[in-house]
Formats: sequence, C-alpha cells, structure tokens
Amino acid sequence: MSSSSSKRWAITALALAAALTVGGGAFAAEPQISQVYQQPSAEIRAVLDAKGLPSHTISPDQKLLASVEMKRNRSIAELARPILRLAGKRIDAAASSPQLTANIEAITLRELANPEAAERVVQLPAGGTYSALRWSPDSKHFLLNRRTANATELWVGDVATAKIHQVKGIKLNTILEADVAWLNADEIVVLSVPDKRGPLPQFEAPTGPAIQESMGRISPERTLQDLLKNSQDEALFTHVGTSALRRVKLSTGASREIGTPGVYASLQVIGNGNLITERLVAPYSYQVTWNDFARQVELRDANGKLLRDLGQIKLKESVPVEGVITGPRNFWTSPQADGAVYWVEALDGGDQKNKAPFRDRLMKLEAPYQGEAKEVHRTVGRLSGLNFVEGGNRAIIGDVDRERRWIAADLVSLDGSAKPQRLQDRDMRDRYRDPGQPLTRMLANGRSIVRVDGGDKLIFVGQGASKDGDLPFIDSYSLKEGQATRLFRSGTTHYERPITLLADGRVLTSRESFAEPPNLVLRSGAGLAQMQALTKSADPTPQLRSIKRELIKYKRADGVELSFWLYLPPDYKAGERRPTFVWAYPLEFSDASTAGQVSGSTNRFTTIAGASPLMLTLDGYVVLMDATMPIVGDPKTVNDSFVEQITANAKAIIDKAAELGVSDPKQMVVGGHSYGAFMTANLLAHTDLFKAGIARSGAYNRTLTPFGFQSERRTYWEAQDVYLKLSPFNYADKLKEPILLIHGESDDNPGTFPIQSARLYQALAGTGGNVRYVVLPHESHGYSARESLGHTLREMSDWMKRQTSDPRASK
Repeated sequence: MSSSSSKRWAITALALAAALTVGGGAFAAEPQISQVYQQPSAEIRAVLDAKGLPSHTISPDQKLLASVEMKRNRSIAELARPILRLAGKRIDAAASSPQLTANIEAITLRELANPEAAERVVQLPAGGTYSALRWSPDSKHFLLNRRTANATELWVGDVATAKIHQVKGIKLNTILEADVAWLNADEIVVLSVPDKRGPLPQFEAPTGPAIQESMGRISPERTLQDLLKNSQDEALFTHVGTSALRRVKLSTGASREIGTPGVYASLQVIGNGNLITERLVAPYSYQVTWNDFARQVELRDANGKLLRDLGQIKLKESVPVEGVITGPRNFWTSPQADGAVYWVEALDGGDQKNKAPFRDRLMKLEAPYQGEAKEVHRTVGRLSGLNFVEGGNRAIIGDVDRERRWIAADLVSLDGSAKPQRLQDRDMRDRYRDPGQPLTRMLANGRSIVRVDGGDKLIFVGQGASKDGDLPFIDSYSLKEGQATRLFRSGTTHYERPITLLADGRVLTSRESFAEPPNLVLRSGAGLAQMQALTKSADPTPQLRSIKRELIKYKRADGVELSFWLYLPPDYKAGERRPTFVWAYPLEFSDASTAGQVSGSTNRFTTIAGASPLMLTLDGYVVLMDATMPIVGDPKTVNDSFVEQITANAKAIIDKAAELGVSDPKQMVVGGHSYGAFMTANLLAHTDLFKAGIARSGAYNRTLTPFGFQSERRTYWEAQDVYLKLSPFNYADKLKEPILLIHGESDDNPGTFPIQSARLYQALAGTGGNVRYVVLPHESHGYSARESLGHTLREMSDWMKRQTSDPRASK
C-alpha cells in the first residue's frame, strides 16, 4: 500500500530538486529559489480562473436539454486527500471512489420544443461534490453521484420539477465500475459498499518480504505505476474493491442486496433482463494493473441469482508485445430481446508476430445459454469493437491491422443471414477519409444501440477533416445502396458541429466562430437553412479575442507537408519579430500523404485552459501551436530515423516562422508534454536549433521502457541502437541548451515515471548542463490543481524571459 501524505508535502510547498545525489556529491536547491507556489501574470491568472463554457446533453426522448457547468480547476487540498495506490488505481477509500472525479457545479434544464421557455435550475445541495449525470431511459429522471468525506451517494433528479433527492441507505462503490444497470425506468442495479463490510485492514508491520519469480517464461510487461507489491496490498485491494450488487427502486428509495459480494469490475443488463458481471479473481498480479487481472464472467438473473458461469478471462501476463491473451476476452451482450452473449478469441496464439489469415474470431452463446458457443465472424486484424445495430441481429465490428496501421469496419449479420458489408476501410491516420461515428439511441433498458432511420439508414456524424480544415458533417448512409447522402456540412464562416438528427428531421448543432462562443442551434427547413438559437452562452474571456490566429502550411526539405497554428499576442504589431515558443507532439505515419493532413479550423472559438502553452501569448510571446511533427516510415522501423525527422521538421518550422517575419530565429524555444517532452529533449541533445526547451512529464531514458514505447514495437534487446540513440539521458554531456523540466510527483502514466526527469536532471547537473527541475506535489501526468497550473505557467513564462527576452520589457 502507498498513500499520499499531506504531512510530507505542505499544501503550499513546491518540491524542487533538493538533495539529489550524483557520484557522491549533492545538488541542493539554491537558497534563493522559492519553494512556495508562484502566481502567473495577472493576465494569465484572469483567464485561468475564468468560468468555463457549459456542456450539453440531450434526453433519450430528444425533448429535453441539460446544460452542465463543470468545475474548472480543483484545489491542491483535494489532491492531497489520503488515497490508496493499488493495482494501478488511485483510490479514495473513505468515499469508495476513484481519487478524482469530474465535478459538476450547475445544471439547468430546458425544453427543446419551446426554447423560449424559462430554464429550470437544478439546485445542488451543499455537502459534497456532484458528478456523473445520467438520464433514465424514459427521460423523466436523471441520476447523480455525490461524493462526501466518507461516502459516494446516489441522488435522483425529477425532470418535471428540477429537484433532486438522495436515495437513502446506499453507499456506492465506484472504484472499479461506475455504471448502473437499468432493469426498467424505475429500477436499477448498482455496485455498493456491502452492508457487512468491516473497517479497512490495518497492518502494524510487514509479515515478510515481497518475492516474485520468473523461471524461463517470457513476460514482457510495460512499465506501470501503483502496482500491488505484497500480500498486504492484496488484502487492501480486495477490501476496497469488493462490492455488493444492490437492486434499487427509484420511486420509493427501497433497495436490497442481491447475489453475493465480489470484486466486480463490470456490471451490465442484457436485453432479456438478465445481468452479466465480471468479477476479479485471485491470484492477483504484481506486474500488471487491475484491468488485466483474471476475471470470472457470470450470467445472473435480475435478482442476482447465478444462472451460468460463462468462463474466465485469463490474467494478462506473459503476453507478447502488442499481443492479446488466448481464450475468451472482451465480452459483449445484446441489448435487444435475444439476449445473446458474445466474446472474442485469438486465432494466432495472441502473438502479432505469428502469420495468420485471420487474427480473431467472434463467438456467440444464445439464450437460454445451455448449449455451446458458435463462431459468427472472423477479422483479418484484431477485433477492436462491437456496436449493436437496431432492427435485427447485427452489429458494426471494428477490425484493426496493427502492422499497416489500418482500420476497417463491417456491418455483420450475427445470425449469418447476410454477408458482411464494409463501412470503413482506411489508414487509421487518414482523417480525410474518416466516415465519422454512428449515432445511437437509448433503449428502455438503458443500453445504447446504433440507430437505424427509415429502415435502412445509419446516421454518421464526423469531424470532416479536409485541406480547408475541419468542416463537421452529418450523413445518412443507406445500407441498401451502400452510399452516404450528406444532410449537413459546416460552412466556412463558422465551425458548426452536428450533434444529432431529431426525429422530426431537424438537426441540432453547436455553432461557433473565432469571435463567437459555442452555442446550440436547431436547423430546419429546406437545406436546413433555417436556424433557431437554443443557448446564449457569453464569452467568458473577451480579452482573448485580441489574439490573432492563422493556420500556416509549409513543407519540410523532403516535401512532406507540415503546418502549425500561429498565435500572435494581443499587443503584437506587424513587422515585429518576437521571441517564439513552439509546441509539438510527434506522431507516426505510414506515408507522407497522411502526415501532411490539416487538423483543426480557423473558425474555432479560442478557449485557453489549464497549463496550455497558449497562455504565453498573454505575456507577449508568439506561439506556434500544434506544429506537426510527423515521423514517416514503415511502422516496424519508423523510429530508426526519429532524430533525423524531428530535426527536419524543426528546421522547417523555424524557417517558416522567420519567413513570416513574426519570429526571431535566434530566440525560439521548443516545448512539449509527455512524448512532446521526449521530442524536446532529443532536439536539444542532437541539434542547436533552439535557444532553450521546456519539457513536461517526459521520458528521457528508453532503457527504462525496454518493452516498447509509443508506437515502437521492438524491445530494447531487438533494437538497442535505437533505444540508446533516442535516450537524451545518454547525451547529457552534449545537451547544453537550457532546459526546464516539470513533472508531476505522482505521475502514473506508463513510461513517464518521475524518475525519468529526476535522473535527467542529475545527469545534466553532473555534466555542467543548464537545467531547472520542478516537481509538482500530488500531480499526475496531467496537472489539475489551480495552484499547480498557476505555478507551471509562471515557470514557463519566467523561463522564456530568462532564455530569450521579455517582449514587453521596453513597452
């Protein structure tokens, strides 16, 4: 067990690199370095603390709109609450919930049929934080979770009155599964804290050493955080993870435990009213997280009685790199009355390196679940998803070929009555050919199903990526004709994203422009040309409208098309060459044509939140945002030329910025987060193109991720030269450009353990490098506390001033 300790970190303390030892010497934080949270400029702070824009959700009957305001930034005190770190989960044991939840601050309801009617405000009683808004299938109620200091409660809202109340006597357990199973519009099954669960186990001292053993087996596991370490951890995980199945009648608040408590990781209602559960079973692993523990899959009736043991999903250990387990995996159940159960099995031994005409097969077990399962479909690549389609026994099945980075999707008759119909077949990086996602509807049992209109038409909504930027669309796809008819596509003056097609033919969209915040619009009439405004969200940060934005396209030396978004600060004057910050993230592509595709839209409403590098425009800097950083080549060997390609990309970026006349090429700083930080350190280690760098939450020693990283498929022992070359740590004595390292103290992202930044700092400090190292208490891979965000932005702005100049110093 590992728990965060508020005693170890003062709430306002910032942990810097103090007492780091290298070769017997110590590098201590210099006395003049402040170790309390620093504030960014007033301009940045105002934007950081501004109110966010609401999100919207439509009721299943398409008659009601809920507008939800989320809490934008949490406090460091929330992150500092005691937690357990077990099996890859960070757990608030007192509340039986994950450590972090997305918190709702306000909810309003309005009728779609009468947009002019007054909104109904949902009053959220004080005493906890609310999350997880869910509609009832009949659209008359909605559910909320409320987390308090010692429980996660279930609350029910009445749509007609906009009032909510607590369902008494229920303490939810949302640690492993937060979904509920709707038996009907008034009854649900939830996972709750068992009535007879005792107090958290206490251990005065270890009972012995933690011992692991591997004798000849091959078990190439990725580097993971917060794993179980000993039998005490196992006991704690079992205790907090154990839930009871509880049947709840919402109209009366009556509830009772059904079935037997277990470490349930999944709960779902089947279309015929039964339940399917997945229960974690021992022995647990010290090498993988709870997601990959063995599971017992069980079929139950609505009262929790076990009807059939459907078998076990194996523990995912000793699985080849990019491989899968053998035997059953990934169970699905039909949301329709047939109630069939489906699962996937590998046909290639689970090993991507094995040649096979088909890699996976889909198995089906029909109700009443007495016979043997039968095969209903095979995929050339890995079966990547199954979405049931209404109006028959059919589903859309995804097929991913990892060797080619290719994705396909077929409409499959699950009873074998028709041949599969291909709906998608493209390079997974080819955004221009993305057909979008099918719209779904909620059934009476709360399950979602792909909707079919007019007997044979699927409705697809997509981003509409194109050479002119994103132009979102909504299509009606005729299964009979095998082709799509465009119902609506965003124009070029606004960015307008279709949300759904209503039953009466109107289209609900979210419409915005560079100067207008997103608001919902109902389109109707001929060509959907008539518009009726539904919402009137105001601009929360009007000061950002003075920022100038432009999509810039250019090419690198070998002809690969590139682009970046140019952001000019509010006080920028034509002809000025200002210090510039470049923000990028490398992506791998199989060919140059997809690498050069445009992403984004000039008509998006600019919002800046969190630790976005765009905040630097408010301190006067030019920012080149999302500069494309493609790595093009055979997926198996693409990283052989990683350094050469990011160098070519960087040269092209600098040359284009200089050509535009907005940047001083001698005052350009590069930065990135995670894999972008890895890129940043490599650019500074292998080139002299940038004045300095800012690297957040990165990995810098690839020998610490020996079984692959990002899209690298080879192990360290298969490609040692590549791993060593791509490790900036190995070039610390040559990395002389100043670099700011920022890392969350509790980073749990695979491969980016905090030790990555700690060791690079040690290496640079020990070889005369120029480095500053900031550790953010309690933060994970992405930073979320208001104090951390403000300090991170202050560090970034100060670093720009130290390494380039202050663009406003003489103003």
